[in-house]
Amino acid sequence: MKVGFIGLGIMGKPMAKNLLQAGYTLLVNNRSHAPMEELAACGATPATQAEIGDSCDVVLTMLPNSPQVKSVMLGEDGVAAHMRPGTTFIDMSSINPVASKEIAAVLAEKNIEMLDAPVSGGEPKAIDGTLSFMVGGKQEVFDRFKPLLETMGTSVVRCGDVGAGNTTKLANQIIVACNIQALAEALTLAQKAGVDPQLVFEAIQGGLAGSTVMNAKAPMMIAGDPKPGFKIDLHIKDLNNALDCAHSVGAPVPMTAEVQEILQWLHNHGEGQNDHSCIARYYEQLTGIRIGR
Repeated sequence: MKVGFIGLGIMGKPMAKNLLQAGYTLLVNNRSHAPMEELAACGATPATQAEIGDSCDVVLTMLPNSPQVKSVMLGEDGVAAHMRPGTTFIDMSSINPVASKEIAAVLAEKNIEMLDAPVSGGEPKAIDGTLSFMVGGKQEVFDRFKPLLETMGTSVVRCGDVGAGNTTKLANQIIVACNIQALAEALTLAQKAGVDPQLVFEAIQGGLAGSTVMNAKAPMMIAGDPKPGFKIDLHIKDLNNALDCAHSVGAPVPMTAEVQEILQWLHNHGEGQNDHSCIARYYEQLTGIRIGR
């Protein structure tokens, strides 16, 4: 199976490396050349988007948002214009589910199958191949490509038809963002009350409050580490999509709106490229103290 991979950013580059390690023949494309050169050193073949469309059995994308996916696939001389009937497009980007359905409808006219398969886990899990995939699409298409996705993740679950994957990812991103906000608030409370946030973290991580989010983000908050595993600006994008989707279906999302305002405040104060654990810095601005320091 010849695989095309477009989008070699923080997440895409390690995911592509895992495909190579699994033995897939991989053509890669990225807006900047350095990641393509790095993947070429690992055995991939740098290619144009047209070459990927012409020669690959399945095309994977890992791009920032809906406009980029639409442009790459459906733009003038886009990838879809070169794909053969019977091939498959798998979008692993986190985008609005409405856009996923629109892209799938255009591809269906060309007899090209589609899965929307956004991921959760951030850079560390992309590197070690333990991402969680939330997938939308036909059962038979999912079954055919599940082994491919399992080279990059340990959880690959079909959630419904096309669009269901990104709807599930929006739910995931709401839960993650609200958990990070609650964690920042709780550790700020501990610091203000004179209790060591590190000891609070150690004491509660094995109880009901413990979570993957806490284990990943509490140490970063305590150390003041802003290195992005997942950038604030990307989480803003995801929550914008969540709010748009919620408004269209009439779902109440007041907590999502609140944490989105905090993330937007951080963006406006130069934190947009930092990790979303920097929500803690919003509370630092309010209180004048730094968690763990």
